[in-house]
Amino acid sequence: MSAQEAQQTLLEEFEFFDNWMDRYQYIIDLGKALPTYPEEWKTPEYKIEGCQSQVWIHPEVKDDVLYFAAISDAAIVSGLIALLVRIYSGRTAAEILATPPDFLKELGLDKHLSPTRSNGLYAMLERIFAVAKAAKG
Repeated sequence: MSAQEAQQTLLEEFEFFDNWMDRYQYIIDLGKALPTYPEEWKTPEYKIEGCQSQVWIHPEVKDDVLYFAAISDAAIVSGLIALLVRIYSGRTAAEILATPPDFLKELGLDKHLSPTRSNGLYAMLERIFAVAKAAKG
């Protein structure tokens, strides 16, 4: 499945929810399902600045494919991370760079997150895209 297809699948999943309380709960549940994030990766190098909560994203490149492990100390932010990881992890740098985060606007997250959460979300996206640019060379 491509990153674009992953975005479409995610949008279809969110159509099942009638209201934003259910959508928030689903996002939180996605965050709870993130794999364990190793303590040794909780370093300044992987910390995302600009987030209200503590956020770490650890990138790894294997055979030209980028993988992201991430975690936050806030439940909703972990869920937002889970969305980003789902769309962008396991992709080449070129695919990441060619896939703008259209799903965020289509889901309405830009209207339903507080300004500080939105800033943090975009800081996480900036890091993912920066890693992809660096990996692409």
